[in-house]
Amino acid sequence: MSTGGRTLVAERGGALGGSLRVPGDKSISHRAVMLGAIADGTTVVDGFLGGADNRATIAAFRALGVAVEGPDENHRVVVHGVGRDGLRAAEGPLDLGNSGTSMRLLAGLLAAQPFDTTLTGDASLTRRPMRRVTEPLATMGAVIETGAEGTPPLTIRGGRVLTGIDYALPVASAQVKSALLLAGLYAQGTTRVTEPAPTRDHTERMLAGFGYAVERGDGWAAVTGGGRLTAAEVDVPADISSAAFFLVAASIIPGSELVLEHVGVNPTRTGVIEILCLMGADIREENPREVGGEPVADLRVRAAELHGIDIPEALVPLAIDEFPVLFIAAAAARGTTRLTGARELRVKESDRIQVMADGLNTLGVVAEPAEDGITITGGPLGGGRVASHGDHRIAMAFAVAGAVADAPVTITDCDNVETSFPDFAGAARAAGLAVREAGPDEY
Repeated sequence: MSTGGRTLVAERGGALGGSLRVPGDKSISHRAVMLGAIADGTTVVDGFLGGADNRATIAAFRALGVAVEGPDENHRVVVHGVGRDGLRAAEGPLDLGNSGTSMRLLAGLLAAQPFDTTLTGDASLTRRPMRRVTEPLATMGAVIETGAEGTPPLTIRGGRVLTGIDYALPVASAQVKSALLLAGLYAQGTTRVTEPAPTRDHTERMLAGFGYAVERGDGWAAVTGGGRLTAAEVDVPADISSAAFFLVAASIIPGSELVLEHVGVNPTRTGVIEILCLMGADIREENPREVGGEPVADLRVRAAELHGIDIPEALVPLAIDEFPVLFIAAAAARGTTRLTGARELRVKESDRIQVMADGLNTLGVVAEPAEDGITITGGPLGGGRVASHGDHRIAMAFAVAGAVADAPVTITDCDNVETSFPDFAGAARAAGLAVREAGPDEY
């Protein structure tokens, strides 16, 4: 979705070097506020990502009667929990901006509240499919009204009694799994979610960190309703989805060696590392440790000659947010890379398969989209003007492309970069990328 606004220009610079800590993990930041809000006591969150999506979550809980301080200049947020039954009706609709995570998880969390709530968002979010969440929630007893096509706004009717269900996800989705588990906190009996492939498990880990019993087995997770959460201290690791842009850049720019510090390496999120290593990347984990139940490490990446691969479908859910920049790695690699089993990319902030194919074609790369994937033949990248369609990950991916292109790459419609990576251009320059705001004559 086009939102207008900022244009970025990326061009060849020198090798990347030194060390960099990218902003905190967006997924964990969302969940820390949500669980802190319904916990007993005060939760302190360090390393919080202060992007627009996470600020939308904070604003929503403030509207629901929760006192939230921050984020301050040290990326700290303090959430004064109101307990399991302490949320109050908002005075109007909750505007979640561009944040699909906020909307899907809140649909679950609010499904059993005693009051009505309406969830809405920007033009992009209000076109994204929500039936994959609303239909299983309805099976639990929730009443959620959507637009004609199953899109937002969502109106959640209060006062419903939920019953736990045993639900097999038709498509692997951490957001749907999390929404059902959050609804399960308020349901009678046990809610069990089985997934066809592993997805990020931040919700399960964090629920346990807040003292809530979570049962887990091979491919499933379950909660029993009626328990309470106890406030916790949360140290948010650096977001591997943001680190991915630099993992790819340092891999494809000759002479680079870069250390990315304190990166979350939860095994349900490391598909991007596994895929890059299958392509020949040189990425090493150093100083592995665990912080608040989440595995963390420093990642050292050195330039390497990448080659095309057939991406294993089992890795697709583990790298679903990183594919835009992985497509840039494929474009810079020797040979052909094929992706299948990734239909979900069609319904992200943009149609990431088509938008990336269009942009790569503009830069002279052969990229052939399919319904559930793409085939990319690596070769020299040229310059040109590409549209990000208001999708933050598309914009940042093409900024990486500019670093190895024969001429500058101009990327339009970049306002939403702020949703996940505030001051991306500044961080990119600090690492050695030549990324800047366009001048008045370059728009």
